[in-house]
Amino acid sequence: METSTDGAAGPSAEAAVPPGSLSPSRVGDFMQCPLLYRFRVIDRLPEKPSEAATRGTLVHAVLERLFDVPAAERTAPHAKSLVPGQWDRLRESRPEVTELFADDPDGERLARWLGEAEQLVERWFALEDPTRLEPAERELFVEAELDSGLRLRGIIDRVDVAPTGEVRIVDYKTGKAPRPEYAEGALFQMTFYALVVWRLKGVVPRRLQLVYLGSGDVLTYDPVLADLERVERKLLALWEAIRRATETGDWRPRPTKLCGWCDHQALCPEFGGTPPPYPLPVRAADGRSAEGPQSDPGERGRVPVGVPEPGDAAQGRMGAD
Repeated sequence: METSTDGAAGPSAEAAVPPGSLSPSRVGDFMQCPLLYRFRVIDRLPEKPSEAATRGTLVHAVLERLFDVPAAERTAPHAKSLVPGQWDRLRESRPEVTELFADDPDGERLARWLGEAEQLVERWFALEDPTRLEPAERELFVEAELDSGLRLRGIIDRVDVAPTGEVRIVDYKTGKAPRPEYAEGALFQMTFYALVVWRLKGVVPRRLQLVYLGSGDVLTYDPVLADLERVERKLLALWEAIRRATETGDWRPRPTKLCGWCDHQALCPEFGGTPPPYPLPVRAADGRSAEGPQSDPGERGRVPVGVPEPGDAAQGRMGAD
């Protein structure tokens, strides 16, 4: 699961710059709704933390820190005991999360929420045995530049390397496993990471593994080189669409059932809103520069043919993916 590196605390016309890289989260944003991508990457509008995403961040921190202790001490009770301390660290690093429980003076809702995080941590022990694991990497930031110049980046939850050199990429999800018809979409993020690892190391990972703590499922896939090449072609098509939208200010909202969870409805034309003035220079359809910022760019923009549809994979933590 990744942490976003291409956002800021709030909108700023002076600070606005064209997108320079792709991460799995930003790929998901554009596929879900081009206007949402614009709001997050170009306008950099602030968003309120959610209980689900913050819980995901907390659980990820606990599972990462558990491997700091010797194998024999990696027990469920010890992992659960890490939850309060990691919550304190999260509040220190991201004070905005305290807003989640501002209306909970007695702490009852917070206690229930922390208990749910502990349950997710405990469920992991039924899916994997940490006493038999020695990760080569945890929370690994990866970045690679393709031959086209496109930069891909992200953060991998865990990398396991077998004595024989085979690589396994592991990602924790605090939601439930997707329905079968969305399984391919759920693996797209993992294939993205496999592509980056291949481009960096020249090694195709042996296995991609998604661990769904919400439902207690483990989804695995063994990629081949053709899978990575196919994902690279799709990413290049997606990047070309993003480039065109960036140059023309041509972004269109794409209404789905996920709109109900969007923080930006007040600025979305689908809900009677108007996007803020577009902060980047734009080009007209004939390639000539247009005068002034665009105040209503949310009425245009299309997702390119051949780019995978978003499924139920948008489950995780703050700043993710």
